[in-house]
This record gives sequence, C-alpha cells and structure tokens, in this order.
Amino acid sequence: MSVAAFLKPEDWFRPDGGPRYVQLRQRLSEGVSTGLLLPGNPLPPEREIAAITDLSRVTVRKAIQSLAEAGVIVQKQGSGSFIASKPEQIEQKLSRLTSFSEDMARRGKVSTSRWLERGLFMPSPDEMTSLGLTSEEQVARITRLRLADGEPIAIERASLPTDILPNPLVVDTSLYETLERDGHRPVRALQKISAINLAERDAHLLAISPRDAGLRIERTSYLSSGRVAEFTQSTYRGDAYNFIAELRLSRE
Repeated sequence: MSVAAFLKPEDWFRPDGGPRYVQLRQRLSEGVSTGLLLPGNPLPPEREIAAITDLSRVTVRKAIQSLAEAGVIVQKQGSGSFIASKPEQIEQKLSRLTSFSEDMARRGKVSTSRWLERGLFMPSPDEMTSLGLTSEEQVARITRLRLADGEPIAIERASLPTDILPNPLVVDTSLYETLERDGHRPVRALQKISAINLAERDAHLLAISPRDAGLRIERTSYLSSGRVAEFTQSTYRGDAYNFIAELRLSRE
C-alpha cells in the first residue's frame, strides 16, 4: 500500500473520533509500527499530507510536531521530516540488581530522563501493600521517561517510604546512586514480568502505537536488613528490551 492510500481519510478519520491532529498522529504512528513508514524514510511534505487527508496544514503540522516531541519523527532543518530509527535492542540479565543509568553506562549509551511526576503523595493501595504504609503516611514517588541515546525505552514509576527518600527532588540521574549515598541502596529484589498491550498515553511517551506490545515489570527491592525499600512499576517497549535469565540444571 502506498503512503497516499494509507492516509486516505475514509479509512481512519471519524468526525466524532476526537481532535483531528490526534487522529492523524495515531494514523502516522500506525504506519510506523506496521512498517509502511520505514525508519530513515522521509514523510511526505505537509502540504501533500493536507491534500491527501483533507485536513488543514495547521492540523498536519500539529500532528507532526507531536510525533517529533515523542521521538517518532525527526525534523531536519531544510530537509523535512523523517521517520526516526528504531532503538537498538538492549539485553538485560535478570541476575543483577542494577539501575537503568548503570545498565546504559555499561553499554556505552547516554541515559537521560524526562520527569513526569516527582514529589510526596498519599499512597495508593498497591503502594501501601508493597511498602507497608498506612493510609495516613506519605510516599515518595518519582515517575520518569527513560531514554538511551535519546530514544525512549521505558516509563519508570518508583515509590519509596519517606524515611528512605525524604526529598524526591534530590534524585538527579540515578535513584540508586542517591540511595547508596544515604546508605539505603537495595541489595536484592523480586521482579514480576508481564506481557501487555500499551495504553494510549504510555504508547505516546514511548513513541510507538497504542496496543503495541510492551513489558510490564513490577519490582520490590529490599535492604540488607530485609526491609522493603522500593516498589517500582516499569513499562518497557517490547521492541527495545530483551531480558535474559541463565538457567542451570537442578541436581535435586
């Protein structure tokens, strides 16, 4: 199918389907995830997309800008817009308790974060259960979009007791570096990994299409004393991360 045929509005646009630029953004994202719009290839010019879709150039520009902010599209001055390259798949061993920043540094990648939420909050039921908090206590919560060499990889939502992390604003790049400095770095953890289809908001942050495959990881980390120090819920791109576990034959 040609790009022009794919963008014909009768196949995807609905008058009651929400903002026009959002519907166009979702259609372009679908073209990327299905392989019709390949990494490195240029998008048609804005005026051409406007003519194909019967949308205004303002609407088309807003959709493209939204995709550029999410990392799906790269805009080059004087050259137009191009489909961003897919991130190199990252392999992570499950036998080590490390931070995202440490993982990326070992691979020679530059890790960065975009803060989505950071502060002290009333705990959710999951946080109360996992961290042993009461409904009257507060929880330190930090939520970040994690990127490797500028590519969005994961959304990380970490929750900690306030005596372990009294001020979430002191976390700069690595949470574990901050905890280690204060003598609270976890020494072991339990993880649960589940396959999911990404919700629209998370898919947009991770620069892929809604309902694309992802990984949901819940991690409960412990101090050497056995106390729970951290409860983290992370969402990873399914096309960017592989988790590896080494298995040995049991002699029992």
